[in-house]
Amino acid sequence: MLPDGRLTPFQLVGYQETFHGRLINNGHTVKLDLPPGMVISGGNLVANYKAIELHLHWGKDGGPGSEHTIDGETFVMEMHIVHIKEEHGSVSQALKDRTGVAVLGFFFEESESTNKKYAPLIDALKDITQSPSNTTLRDVSLDMFIPPQKDLTKYLRYDGSLTTPDCAEAVVWSLFESTIPLSRKQLTAFYQLLFSNGRKMVNTYRPVQPLNGRQVYYSEGHRALGSSVLLIMAVLLSSVQSFV
Repeated sequence: MLPDGRLTPFQLVGYQETFHGRLINNGHTVKLDLPPGMVISGGNLVANYKAIELHLHWGKDGGPGSEHTIDGETFVMEMHIVHIKEEHGSVSQALKDRTGVAVLGFFFEESESTNKKYAPLIDALKDITQSPSNTTLRDVSLDMFIPPQKDLTKYLRYDGSLTTPDCAEAVVWSLFESTIPLSRKQLTAFYQLLFSNGRKMVNTYRPVQPLNGRQVYYSEGHRALGSSVLLIMAVLLSSVQSFV
């Protein structure tokens, strides 16, 4: 893993604006559709990228649920905010572009106290237990769901790909060090959801795979990591199924 001084802080436009969004149980995850107007730049991205949706991956009973590990460490949940270049009209179009998709990844950890900012989302899960189902999440903002911007200077960067033909090298990954706390009760709300086959929606993450020669970079503010980093290479398959 190498330092990269070009990995500067992101500019997040529209993340502070409140909106009404459709929260969906699509049979294999929970996703939140995002309205127009949320755009990221900076961070050595080659263009402006517009937010499309966010979705989450989790484990079972407070166990590992993240699709990446950092220095061997797993996390109880991982959230992906999916963006495509402003010039593209769809995800399928963006996937034809080597840097067409940019995903911001955030890790969760279990905490003793309730994360009140997540209360609207957690409360809404009871309305989408079955699949397929959806409800409207009202008066929320992306800022509510991520760490404070001052804590977003430390992150990892690598270029990822699809694992399905034609294995398009199309995704720029940014994974943030600062974690998001959720109480065990809040985490348990996700474990009550059901897959499309009626079974409990748990362990919605893919096993970690080797980097296979991909280089991982870290921003100047990132902590020094001693051992190698393993990142999941299959992650984009589940991500694309969530938002296409």
